[in-house]
Amino acid sequence: MPESGFPLGAAVTVAELTDDPYPVLRRLRAAEPVSWLPALECWLVTRADLAGQVLRDPRAFTVDDPRFTTARVVGPSMLSLDGGEHRRHRAPFARALRAAPTADELARVAVSEADSLVSALAAAGSEAELRRGLAGPLAVTVMARMLGLGTPPARLLAWYDAIVAAVSELSAAEETTAVPAPAATAFGELRAEIEAAVPRNAQSVLAAAAEDLTPDEVVSNAAVLLFGGIETTEGMICNAIWQLLRDETARRRVRADRSLVAAAVEESLRLEPAAAVVDRFATAGVSLGPAAIARGDLVRVSLTGANRDPAVFGDPDEFDLDRADGRRHLAFALGPHFCVGERLARAEARASVSALLDRLPGARLDPRRPAAPSGLVFRKPPALHVLWAAEATRSTSSRPTWR
Repeated sequence: MPESGFPLGAAVTVAELTDDPYPVLRRLRAAEPVSWLPALECWLVTRADLAGQVLRDPRAFTVDDPRFTTARVVGPSMLSLDGGEHRRHRAPFARALRAAPTADELARVAVSEADSLVSALAAAGSEAELRRGLAGPLAVTVMARMLGLGTPPARLLAWYDAIVAAVSELSAAEETTAVPAPAATAFGELRAEIEAAVPRNAQSVLAAAAEDLTPDEVVSNAAVLLFGGIETTEGMICNAIWQLLRDETARRRVRADRSLVAAAVEESLRLEPAAAVVDRFATAGVSLGPAAIARGDLVRVSLTGANRDPAVFGDPDEFDLDRADGRRHLAFALGPHFCVGERLARAEARASVSALLDRLPGARLDPRRPAAPSGLVFRKPPALHVLWAAEATRSTSSRPTWR
């Protein structure tokens, strides 16, 4: 642990990084682009080029470490392995998700489910909360379809909540502790459902993975796919809608030209990625920018910091629908751990934005209940309340034009 040399990092608080991290990230990126943060006991990387260096080099910066708590809850998976083992765990899922029939079918599910959820909200009144009224249910339904699970969405969400809570609890524990009982129970029930689903649906992503992986490996990877496919996709959808509804000019442009929906989603991903940071562990002593990192040190890459690096993006704090280089963001990470489900997540976000504009053209943020994204590791509004004039809703059966 460095004793001095990073005064800005020494002053950073968890509250700053949780509530509004961008001022402190801006200062760190300019003066201490790799800084030691005593508050988190880690190195924080905020500059885009250095973030890319870490993410592209699993030999120097690995996820394969006993402190990686997700593996303690669900077992080794593509999320917690590197090298050949990582490729072996990831490959069957990546192939299945890239296959046109699967990708196209899941995109259709996303469009249909988003349209159904927003239509139900429109029929129920003139206000709604969209995190659990749209984003969460959509993400759960799409993941259940992808994995071929027959589990009711509420039950699947309860399993997911228990597993996520256990990962968070273990991450905060100062000493090694046992996996909390609710998570162990939830994971056991999820395991039973997955094992039953594999032979039941020969066309599912799970069945494809079972041809190359052991039953334990299929289960652990399905669990981390649920984590990413629910947590970060829910956040991605909420953040995109929040960004668009708070920007009057952008909102009018996208309403008038639906081809801009994709640009709005990408710009939201850049400005407010649902996963704020990703963690790696140094495998040996290494120099990174101004820092001398010791073997075993936790190196936390700030995707939020890298995505607003002015060396990459002009006017980086602006929501710009015309940004030519908008897809250079790191919201889905980079290198061998680039998000395996990014194509599907993008489809879900575009479907949600399009459904909202189609069915609730007058939707606006509820000024009585403001809720900006927050969170240290995962960032999204705790709740996303919107209002609209009931007479402004549309019952058209037309589908969004982003495809």
